[in-house]
Amino acid sequence: MNGEGLPPTMSSGAVTVTEGPFAGWTTWSQGSDPYETSIGPFYFRTENGRSRCAFQPRREHLNGGGTIHGGALMSFADFALFAIAHNALADAHAVTLTFSSEFIGAGGLDGMVEAEGEVIRDTRSVIFVRGLVTQALRPLLSFSGTLKKIARRE
Repeated sequence: MNGEGLPPTMSSGAVTVTEGPFAGWTTWSQGSDPYETSIGPFYFRTENGRSRCAFQPRREHLNGGGTIHGGALMSFADFALFAIAHNALADAHAVTLTFSSEFIGAGGLDGMVEAEGEVIRDTRSVIFVRGLVTQALRPLLSFSGTLKKIARRE
């Protein structure tokens, strides 16, 4: 167990948080994506067959205007692409092939930021995903993307 309440890394890189406000949620193992580790942590869990993602914004997520930086929201949405497609990916590895987003509203430090979405199509080589980022049920960002399945390097 480490200081984040995470058990040792599992083979898929997904670990379940055991302590704190996100106990019971899943995240990728610390360090498996250095950029994501530095701006997260981001979490997800499955509810009623759908993935729900979340993070608690901090001051370092804000832009000069005092709202959540667009880059932070887009990075979270990219994380959500993979969480939403988690079951379709199984143990396969993937990379973001395309990513589109539209800013709808501004977020702040006043509550958890969440994302939900769906797999639109899952083919042999790509997965199409779309979703919505919200804060307190206010839409902040709509997004869609295509994940390219690639052979895992051993």
